[in-house]
Amino acid sequence: MTAIRPALIVASLALVHGLCGQSMPLFGIAPAHAQSTQRGLAIARANCARCHSVDKSGESPLPAAPPFRILHQRYPVETLEDALGEGIVTGHPDMPEFRLNPDQIGDLIAFLKSLE
Repeated sequence: MTAIRPALIVASLALVHGLCGQSMPLFGIAPAHAQSTQRGLAIARANCARCHSVDKSGESPLPAAPPFRILHQRYPVETLEDALGEGIVTGHPDMPEFRLNPDQIGDLIAFLKSLE
């Protein structure tokens, strides 16, 4: 029996991945979690990207707004759950107050954790 080379397996999986049109990473994230993370990214782009960098690189459009990729360095992002459900209010006028439903909160937290 012929040994299958790991590179051949990876190349085959990548080809299948590309042909299926998957938008989630091939390895490392379960499909349901990847979907939650993508929904969280959409929420972040719609509600937060005006001021915060929501990507893995780049500066925030508003210098006082921390990039989302460093939030976990300041505190556990899970601590944002209550604030997101009750409505985040801040002292600067550029940040809108908004509330998320429990599913949206879970999706946004999943996205924030993906940046760690």
